[in-house]
Amino acid sequence: MAKKKKENKHYLLKISIFLILFCAFIYAYGTYIEPKQLTVKEYKIENKNLTENFDGFKIIHISDIHYGQLYGKKDLQKLVTKINELNADIIVFTGDLIDKNTKMTTTLTAEIANELKKIKNTSGKYAIKGEEDTKFDEWENIINDSGFINLNNNYDTIYKDGYDSILIAGVSSFNDKESIINKNQKTQNYINSFEKDGPLYNILLIHEPDYIDDLEDNKYNLILAGHSHQGQIKLPLVNGLIYKEGSTKYKQEHHKINNSDLYISNGIGNSKINFRLFNTPAINVYRLVK
Repeated sequence: MAKKKKENKHYLLKISIFLILFCAFIYAYGTYIEPKQLTVKEYKIENKNLTENFDGFKIIHISDIHYGQLYGKKDLQKLVTKINELNADIIVFTGDLIDKNTKMTTTLTAEIANELKKIKNTSGKYAIKGEEDTKFDEWENIINDSGFINLNNNYDTIYKDGYDSILIAGVSSFNDKESIINKNQKTQNYINSFEKDGPLYNILLIHEPDYIDDLEDNKYNLILAGHSHQGQIKLPLVNGLIYKEGSTKYKQEHHKINNSDLYISNGIGNSKINFRLFNTPAINVYRLVK
């Protein structure tokens, strides 16, 4: 009897040690390893409205770097190198470049801008604010100095190999006092008015995906968003565990909203906690196909 009790205690000790080591491994992996990984997710976007000269047009989508939290200069250099290997036509960045707890300095501002300036493309770089970017006056300096076009509540027309074009528009975070999105009221038909008598194919950049419902008469073909980090922590049979306001309705990486395709980035950096699990930071690549 005593021998059996001793064996049981020994067995329980082994189980306890295993669980402690397993938890320590998960903590180390989710804190120091997976957040530093970088994957590329590729999508084919088919639409009959695309003209021949935009067949094969490549869009690279990045979001939610949260620079200064866990993400630093070497990480940004790695990201820029990977982006340049993908040979994009345009780069789009859907917000939260700077983490809300970062203490910005002139040196840090120049550091971020100098790295982002190295991103190569053939037809343009575009960015909008995330809710954490609204805390920093330096955001606009970084965007302008790095060659990105500030697309907050604005639009641009992209021409390629001729006179045909596509339109790209953007709205800043609902936390931005200048944003046309307001949590408490519907917006006027503001951005949609850009497309009247314009290009046949239209793209919209928005930070918080849920607020697409606050844009009246949405006629965009492709909508690209960030903010959600795809829940940041994923477990079997669980879509994600951590969602912020503005990303609780549209949670999947792709949603069909009437005739619009909404794609949501799972981000580059972390939010709220420095931990990712089964949800590697990613660059999204969209290939437009007629």
